[in-house]
Amino acid sequence: MIPEGLTIAFMFAVGACVGSFLNVVIYRLPRDLSIVHPGSACPSCNTPIAFYDNIPLVSWLLLLGKCRKCKARISPRYFVIELLTALIFVGLYLVYFHFDLRKGVGGFYQTGFFLYLIQIIMISAFIAASAIDLELQVIPLSICWLVTAAGIIGSALAVYVYPFENIRFYNLFPSASAKTGILAAGAFIGLITSLLLLFKGIITTSYSEQTADNTNSQGENQQPENYKHRLEMLKEVVFLLPIMFGSFIANQVYQRVPGFQDWWIDFSQVPAVAGLLGSLWGYFIGCAVVWGTRIFGTFAFGKEAMGLGDVHLMGAAGAVIGPWPVVVAFFIAPFFGLVWAFICMFFKKMQQIPYGPFLSIGVLVVMILNDAVMNWLHFVFFH
Repeated sequence: MIPEGLTIAFMFAVGACVGSFLNVVIYRLPRDLSIVHPGSACPSCNTPIAFYDNIPLVSWLLLLGKCRKCKARISPRYFVIELLTALIFVGLYLVYFHFDLRKGVGGFYQTGFFLYLIQIIMISAFIAASAIDLELQVIPLSICWLVTAAGIIGSALAVYVYPFENIRFYNLFPSASAKTGILAAGAFIGLITSLLLLFKGIITTSYSEQTADNTNSQGENQQPENYKHRLEMLKEVVFLLPIMFGSFIANQVYQRVPGFQDWWIDFSQVPAVAGLLGSLWGYFIGCAVVWGTRIFGTFAFGKEAMGLGDVHLMGAAGAVIGPWPVVVAFFIAPFFGLVWAFICMFFKKMQQIPYGPFLSIGVLVVMILNDAVMNWLHFVFFH
């Protein structure tokens, strides 16, 4: 039996190392630089950083936040990201395996490692996305796609780690019923259709003439006040129509075609298929709740509301934590925004920040408090 203290120390060290890698991602990814090669170097003098100056947390403190050669200041962000990631690695471990805040997870060295791995991938990626959003006011879609892939693959494979009934009872991973599964399958076919239409040039992306210089922190576009934002939203509605139509047609087939419903129930409730479809459905719901807000907000106010980066961020979260939790996360995120707004009002020099970090905090809170959230939802809608 491995001592608890040793496991916690190991988690902290791994988290700090992951945080060090996230710093590389935060700096290089939005600048279209390789995150693999070359090795780390001082941004000011380009001197390669020796291994003993690249020890997470320790090196920054020993060097007093300065380059060993040119003495240029090294941003405190590097230390903060490493420490934050390390603390989250430890905190999530304690919440799940020490305080037992989530039921059904199992011991870390038994089954719990799998849920922990998928969710820590998401949170680590969201730390990087939030930091980039804060600095450059953009959320790289590649980060969201990585989390989405982890969620879909993890949900499909989870049935080989956990009993299927435990996955559903404790909401460990998304898992679709036959009805939500057919909606997810139809939406996926619609998404492929929309992407093909986009590739063929039959439909166009919104703000297709927008240059990178006019892009703000959440993927929003700075345009002249007379720019026809509502017309651009119509392009997005056109893109979404095949997705909505695909779900509608799939549901009609499910309801009306003789023999199909029985076949689909048997097929979709194969545990691995149910997990994959459940993650897909969570992805679509996560995207829908933000995209709907973006479209209706733009129509209502005549200016772009939210950003497509936020859409992909919440879609990725939905693929990992499922449709109901991601909706709750979206609706509690504004409360964190309000807290920051009050802080800005108190310290008048502080500025407003992009919405991506608040969405990420909402996802983290709902993920940790999953049992309480699901019990509340069950009481509200099924009591």
